[in-house]
Amino acid sequence: MALEVVGSIPIARPISVLEMAMRGLQYDEMVQKALLSVVKEALEEVSAGGLPGNHHFYIRFRTDHPKARVPDFLRKQHPEEVMIVIQHQFWNLQVFRDEFCVDLSFNGIQETLTIPFSSLIAFVDPSVKFALQFTPSFDDDPNPEMPENDVSKSRPTGDGKIISLDSFRKK
Repeated sequence: MALEVVGSIPIARPISVLEMAMRGLQYDEMVQKALLSVVKEALEEVSAGGLPGNHHFYIRFRTDHPKARVPDFLRKQHPEEVMIVIQHQFWNLQVFRDEFCVDLSFNGIQETLTIPFSSLIAFVDPSVKFALQFTPSFDDDPNPEMPENDVSKSRPTGDGKIISLDSFRKK
């Protein structure tokens, strides 16, 4: 979907075939999305039935991602990224569409972490020599400096005119 502004009202419309051709196929995004679904499915299976056999996960993610929720002490120790281990001491693993939550023990204190899939850097299951790497995406919050309640700045600007490509074609 693309947004066009008519007057001052943004209107969603389907992206045309021409626009898709001009944009090109984003294979890297498609692959990342597919690989993230592998991580999500693995976490869902563990959430439902526990870790089978010797499986365990090393998960690296960006702690500075705007939607990552980690304890303050962990963010101070690891301001950009951290690796967690899902093996023996984890509880309440819950998987959602865009993120997962898990309780882990830090110095004997149980803490809840909420980790967006878009913040992942790596997912490793060393028991089967399986590893995936990701490019974290901060697209969930495209302009983190902009206050959330300032709607006037988030609107597209323009005169509201839709220009047809036919006007540029030779007749």
